[in-house]
Amino acid sequence: MNEITKIFSAAGLSLALLFACNSKMHTSTQLSGSQSEVQASAMDIGERVAKWQLEHLDNFDYLAPRYRKGTAEFRNWIQATFYIGLSRWTETVNDALLLDHINTVSKVHEYSLRSRRDRHADDHAIGQTYLWLAQQTNQSAPYLPVKKEFDRILATPSKVGLEMEEATPKVWGYESPCQDRWCWSDALFMAPRTWLKLSIVTGDPRYFEFADTEFWATVDYLFSEEYGLFYRDSRYFDSVSDNGKPVFWSRGNGWVFAALPLIIDDLPQNHPSRNRYIELYKKHAAGLQGIQNDNGYWPASLLDPEKVKTPEVSGTAFITFGLAWGVNKGILKDAKYAQSALSGWRAIEQAVQENGRVNYVQQVGKSPDPVSKEDTQLYGVGAVLLAASEMTKWEQ
Repeated sequence: MNEITKIFSAAGLSLALLFACNSKMHTSTQLSGSQSEVQASAMDIGERVAKWQLEHLDNFDYLAPRYRKGTAEFRNWIQATFYIGLSRWTETVNDALLLDHINTVSKVHEYSLRSRRDRHADDHAIGQTYLWLAQQTNQSAPYLPVKKEFDRILATPSKVGLEMEEATPKVWGYESPCQDRWCWSDALFMAPRTWLKLSIVTGDPRYFEFADTEFWATVDYLFSEEYGLFYRDSRYFDSVSDNGKPVFWSRGNGWVFAALPLIIDDLPQNHPSRNRYIELYKKHAAGLQGIQNDNGYWPASLLDPEKVKTPEVSGTAFITFGLAWGVNKGILKDAKYAQSALSGWRAIEQAVQENGRVNYVQQVGKSPDPVSKEDTQLYGVGAVLLAASEMTKWEQ
């Protein structure tokens, strides 16, 4: 019996049962932009992609061999991103069976973080799901292991600089010693919200005080006021593409732009940093909105659409989620933002197969690498679920 089968058996569930209550006969929807059509499309896409991915958690043969081991690890950032999207989707549609699944799989893994890279942001991402569970179920068990790890980090915070310098000698799973802090843009999606949620569930402000300080240190280091975009890390400050353009990676920016709504939604209304997060969000939205391709996708290399000409879904879905959130919240009032979000959603719709498989997801990396139609990954599915969750609320 494989692991995912054991998990569903432990919950008294099967994949067939999980979706029997919610499944609908899929019919292709031509997205015209009306409120009802957008919402119906979002419900359809969300259901299909969640179903497909949950049915493919026990076998990753559809991925290139070099990605299978990392993808199969529940506590790694790849699955963690899927579960961040799935938890948002579960809450959006109020699906008790999906909640049961998330609860069960988290319990099977004893709500643990990976211990081999204890300070690495990627390995804090799954904590967002545990802490979300603590909020949903009013249990303390899901957050206690995270609290234990974060208490130790608070007691001995890292003082390394944020420059991305190659680790010498090589250290497993690290690009650079600076990854004991949040020295790359992806980290702002992976870790800060976990620390924020721990403050919320425990009532102890120290966790987010730490995260708030670290978050803004990274923003001050990596955010370009000139372009309204984030460098992936310090190696890209002076890097240029083959066409002589500055290198701003779509998914690297998508990580941050998706993190901001998630953080702002969780922040107390009276938190002293709240307006600062919103102002950064608006600057980033302005930088991203004007560089969308005519086909609705954001190019893998944001300022050089000729670098990678194929569609790319992970960055596009994160950005679409972020824009749709701002439009729905009334933060982005200019009609151009609603049009960009809608165009991004049309692009996502075209990338999802009839069976729910998400195509055109750039593989694990750190730069604007090539992508093919057959490429898929769990973090891309998580991004699509975030976008679908927000588009179910579309009222434009």
